[in-house]
Amino acid sequence: MSSKADVWQGTLALMVLKTLERAGSLHGYGIARQIRRTSADLLSVNYGTLYPALLKLEQEGFIASEWGVSDNNRKAKYYQLTRVGQKQIEKETQEWEQMTAILARFLNPAEGRA
Repeated sequence: MSSKADVWQGTLALMVLKTLERAGSLHGYGIARQIRRTSADLLSVNYGTLYPALLKLEQEGFIASEWGVSDNNRKAKYYQLTRVGQKQIEKETQEWEQMTAILARFLNPAEGRA
């Protein structure tokens, strides 16, 4: 059994957007590494999941990409947040806060009663 948890379905897009908001332009490996660091090495991002998510985010206009050269002198695609992506962060953050509040009512039913 792996010591790292998989990223929950529906959370990867928000994690990518927040990572790019905080760190600026990053390539795919850098995004995965930053997500792992932010989670204190508790989350593991599968590259087979990350790159399709990046493509989808780019197609939706939330991120933009351009080719550049990485630190080890290799060609790499760098991603950055767009204005539309910034608005999406706000929307998804509100949705997750609402959902976690709802889940908290199930996890702690006594606190949800008035």
